[in-house]
Formats: sequence, structure tokens, C-alpha cells
Amino acid sequence: MSNRESENVMITYDDRVSRQFLIATLLWGVVGMLVGVLVALQLAWWPSNMNTSWLTFGRLRPLHTNAVIFAFSANGFFAGMYYSMQRLLKTRMWSDGFSKFHFWAWQLIIVAAAITIPLGLTQGKEYAELEWPIDIAVAVVWVAMTINVMMTLKIRRVEHIYVAIWFYLASILTIAMLHVVNSLAIPVDLFKSYSVFAGIQDGLVQWWYGHNAVGFLLTTPFLGMMYYFIPKATGRPVFSYRLSIVHFWSLVFIYIWTGPHHLLYSSLPEWAQSLGMVFSLMLIAPSWGGMINGLLTMRGAWGRLRTEPILKFFVVALTFYGMATLEGPLMSIKSINLYTHYTDYTIAHVHGGALGWLGGMIFACAYWLTPKLFGRNIYSKGLVNLHFWLFITGLLLYVTSIYAAGITQGLMWLATNEEGLLKYPQFIETVLPLLPMYWLRTIGGSLYLLGMVICFYNVLKTALAGPAPADETISFKPERHVQAPSTFHEKLEHNAFAFNIGIVVMIIVGGIVEFVPTFMIKSNVPTISAVKPYSPLELQGRDVYIKEGCYNCHSQMIRPVVEETMRYGAPTMAGESVYDHPFQFGSKRTGPDLARVGGKYPDFWHYKHMLDPRSTSPGSIMPNYPWLTSTMVNVDGIKGKMSAMRSIGVPYTEEEIAGGKEAYMSQANSIVEKLAKDNVTLDAGSELTSLIAYMQRLGTDGTKALQEANNK
Repeated sequence: MSNRESENVMITYDDRVSRQFLIATLLWGVVGMLVGVLVALQLAWWPSNMNTSWLTFGRLRPLHTNAVIFAFSANGFFAGMYYSMQRLLKTRMWSDGFSKFHFWAWQLIIVAAAITIPLGLTQGKEYAELEWPIDIAVAVVWVAMTINVMMTLKIRRVEHIYVAIWFYLASILTIAMLHVVNSLAIPVDLFKSYSVFAGIQDGLVQWWYGHNAVGFLLTTPFLGMMYYFIPKATGRPVFSYRLSIVHFWSLVFIYIWTGPHHLLYSSLPEWAQSLGMVFSLMLIAPSWGGMINGLLTMRGAWGRLRTEPILKFFVVALTFYGMATLEGPLMSIKSINLYTHYTDYTIAHVHGGALGWLGGMIFACAYWLTPKLFGRNIYSKGLVNLHFWLFITGLLLYVTSIYAAGITQGLMWLATNEEGLLKYPQFIETVLPLLPMYWLRTIGGSLYLLGMVICFYNVLKTALAGPAPADETISFKPERHVQAPSTFHEKLEHNAFAFNIGIVVMIIVGGIVEFVPTFMIKSNVPTISAVKPYSPLELQGRDVYIKEGCYNCHSQMIRPVVEETMRYGAPTMAGESVYDHPFQFGSKRTGPDLARVGGKYPDFWHYKHMLDPRSTSPGSIMPNYPWLTSTMVNVDGIKGKMSAMRSIGVPYTEEEIAGGKEAYMSQANSIVEKLAKDNVTLDAGSELTSLIAYMQRLGTDGTKALQEANNK
């Protein structure tokens, strides 16, 4: 501990960085919600895709998720963290330069994401779409922020580390680990890379990252803010400090194990699925402990709800946190997951957490912080009230309509008639009934967006009403005679290094237990001799598939469920995806599963389907892709892609790589010749040619292996 002076010291906090992050939070919130409304409209009314490559649902949906997670939510976390941490530790941030670098570099990363994702420059991994140069930039900025936070802990003027900071530390350390591991990739060039993991192993890593990104970027940081801002807003201490200890450590330990519940009924080993399900159910206890702690902290302020909209936002946020953290574990029960997975029910669940919990917390904290950071009352309290009612109305309209859509999908997909056959054999029959619910979602999202715009306007008007005040300065007398900590946890709360080590140990254990058997025990991912690497043309077609974001609407994982096998074919085997970098299991079926679509339709059908989906599937809500016929592939670059794949285990020979261009053109010309018989002229070097080749390959190796096994 430094600065043990006996005299009062003057401390000037760095409020500029909090002001900057607050304005950025609301600005990017408007952008993220605007894109969200557009993609909702695209599902309700397909022509809103506008036949423009960078405005299709497949490209904009990941832009929306990245904007809400890394622009709106992360900036909100940083604004709250910088404000509260300095006051809890009674010291200015260790380095103003690092704080400035963090802010401006993070905004540049967001801009880079906003440019590259619509252009189709993506790794194709959900919530981790950014290509490798941006991933490296994220890591650099995160390290700079971490150094600043840890050094600020070192120079703190108080012995005790308050509970809010525990959650900040857990978020910072865990996200660093998740990001680095999940982003491991082999670059092909500046704009393209391949994940070092493949198939089911990549799926496990992805959802270890994906679910824990929700846990440690969208949950724990805002729980830390809850423990600081709700007591400040209500003027009451945390209801139970002991409960906060149990809440923190159990949440950090349990959360990291739950990722496999995204892969239930998949080809992931059964033990890993069961492990994810059990730990997900265990997660209810600490999550609800945190919610109860937050709500009971407000127990003396219920009478102020009518007059203080900030408290209303907090109550709604905690309510939706409780709902989401009960619903998520219940959805991990296999019998329930059977009906909810791949449906809009998951979308409603995620948005209940994102719009309700995160939105409510950020709006409440923004309205509380604005007078503190800008030295004047909020521009219009009436607009704050209006925002709240738009917020809650839009939120409820959104989630209820999409819950209904998800339940409808799940029931229709598994419905059978008296003969035991599918009641709705055509997938489009399960899509058309959802359109009214999609329109209601669009309306609800528009109301939420309007509230977001009002919030940004209100805070911006407050900020621009006069010059920014000087950073807050306080007089503080450092602790001279601190009672020695008596319990183990009290000692831990006084030792930042030991506390961080405890967090790291907690988060590493779960990852090791899940990864080591899956990666080291060969029998967990059995090989299939019939499964061969993609041809050069098919490999390029797969890249086109990923670029266009097809994985956002189509899965490639047939579950071992009778109704699914009747609809799609034999269940997917783990060994079928050993050359898939990254995996393409998908998480939502707006369209049918494609795991065994290869050979099901002629090339001409795929050609027509991509140019006008309604010509082959009347009523389809899929956009047109006319640019695929005129966008040419850099055929010379196929050797580099094959070489990169070989470096991560795909068994291409030197001869195959050397002859990659010739093999590419030979197979492409074969497709062009088949299409010519149907009076279609298509360039062999077009993206559509390669995409057709990839679609015709899907599932054929697995089908061949099953046929060989049956013949034996």
C-alpha cells in the first residue's frame, strides 16, 4: 500500500474519460439499435434487404450483435468502471494516457468492425466475427486497460477492495483469456484467416467463449455497477455483503463451465453436454442471489419509484436479469432445449437480457451519472419518463412476440400426424405463420430505438448546455489505523494480487476439464475415412458462404431426433466436420438445416435459388443474391488458402496445393457446362459457381460413410 500519509491529500479524479465513454455508449447504442430494427424488418419484409450485398440480413445481423455487445454495452461498462473505481479506491487512474488510449483505440476498433463486417470480412464465429488484425488490436487495447486498472489498484489509498471491483476484475481477466483462445487463427492475408480449431472442437471453444462473453462482458461488469450505483442512487447500503461474497465466487466458478449447453443434441460428446447442463442449472442459485441482493438494497426506496425514473430502470433491469438467469438454465435441460434450440425463443431470451437487463442498467446509470459528470441537472426529466415508458413498452412487445414465434417454431418442427409423418414437411410452412410476430417485433424494436434516441438527445443537450466542469476534487485522509482482517476473505479483499490469482484459478479449472478430454482423447472425435478435405473450389465456396453470413439463418447440425431425421436426413456425426475451420453448426434456423443438402437438388436449382429464392421456395423470406454472378474470385489466391489449411492439419499434399488453380477451374467449368444445358451462362470464376460446388458437397461424405456402414 502506498501513500500512507497522515495528512489529508487532495485527489482529483479523471472524469473526462467517463464523460467520453458515456457519450460513446449512447451514440453507439442508437447505431446498434437502428441496425437491429433494420434486420428485424428484413425478416418481416424481405425486400428491405434492397438487393445490396452489404445491406443483407446475413451481413448486418453480426454488425448488430457486435454493436450492441462491444460498442453499446462495453462502452457503458467502461464509463461506469472508470467513474466508480477511482472513487472506491480514492485515487486517480494510474495513467491518463492509458485511459485516453483505451477510449480512442476502442472507438477505432468499433469503426473498423462497422466497415469490415458489412463488407463480408468475417471469421464466421458468432460474437467473434472480427478478422485477425482487429482481434489483435482488441487484445492490445484490453492489455493497456488491464495494466491501467491493476496499477490503479496498486496505488489505491484504501486497504479494502469493494465488491464492485471484484466483478470488474473478473470481467477484465476472463474476457482476456476468452478472446485470445477463441481468436487463435492462421492468416491467409490481411482480410482472411482460418480458425486453428475445427469442427466439434471449434464449436466447443466458440461456445465456451460465446456463452462466457455473455457472462463476463454482459453480466459481471454490470453486476459490479449494480453494487455501486444502486446504493448511490437509493442512499442505502448493499443488503447483504456476505451474500455478495457467495454471489461473486460461485458465479465466477460456475459460469465458465456452461458453454456446452449451446451444443445439446449435437455431435459433442455426451459427457460434455451433460456437464454443461448440470452447471447451467447450478447457475440459478448465484444469479438469483445477486438479483435478490440488488432488489433488497432498494427495499427502502420503493416509495420513490413514482417520482424517480432512474429507480424504475433499475427495477426493470434486475427483473429481467432474474428472468434471463432462470430461463437460460431451464433452456439447458435437454427436454426443453429440444423445443427451443434453433428457434426464435433463444432470440427472445437473449434480447430480454440485452434490452432489459443491460439496457435498463445502462440507462439508469447514464441518467444518474449525467448530472455528476456535467455539473448540471438533466435537460428534461419529462423526457426521462417518456424514455422509460417507450423502453418498457418496446421491450415487452419485442420479447412477447418473439417468444410466441419461438414456441410456434418448436412445436411445428416436431409436429407429426396420425401416421407418424411430419405434419409440416415443407420448412416454409413453419416460416409463414411467424410473419405477423416478426412485424410486432419490428414495432417493439422501433419503440425501443425511439427511447434510445431520446436518451441520447437528453444527455447530449445536458452536456452541451455549458462547458464541462472541472474534474471532481476531494480531500481524503488515508487510513492510518486499519483493523487487521480477521477472516480469510477479509484478507483476500486487502490483497489485490491474491484476489486476482483466485479469479484466474476459478476460470481456468472449467476450461481445462472441458478442453483436455475433447482435444486429447481421440475417441471423443472419431475419424471417418470417407470424409475428405474440400476441393479448392468447394473451399472457396465455403468462404463465400461464410462471407454472406449464411450461418446466421442456416444450421449444419442434424440432431438425433426422429422428426429431424425425417426432415433432413441422418444425424450429423462428429467426424464429418474435422476439416471445417471454423465449424458451421449454426444457432438459428430461419431457413432449413443444410447438413445433408449436397446432391439433393441440381446445380440449376441452386442457381435460381440464390438469384430469386421465391422461384424455388414460394414464400421464402431469404434475400436475393444477384451480385454473386458478377463478383469474381481471386483464383490465384486459392493456393494460399490451401497452404494455410494445411498448416492447421488439413491433409492437402504439396501436389494438390501446386495444382490448386487447375483443379479449381476444372471443377468450376464442369458446373458451368451443366448450367449451360439449362440455358444459363455463368462465369467459372464467379462466387456463385464456387458456392454451388460447396452446397453440393455438404453432407455427401457422411452419407457415403453411412451407406458403407449399412452395406457391411
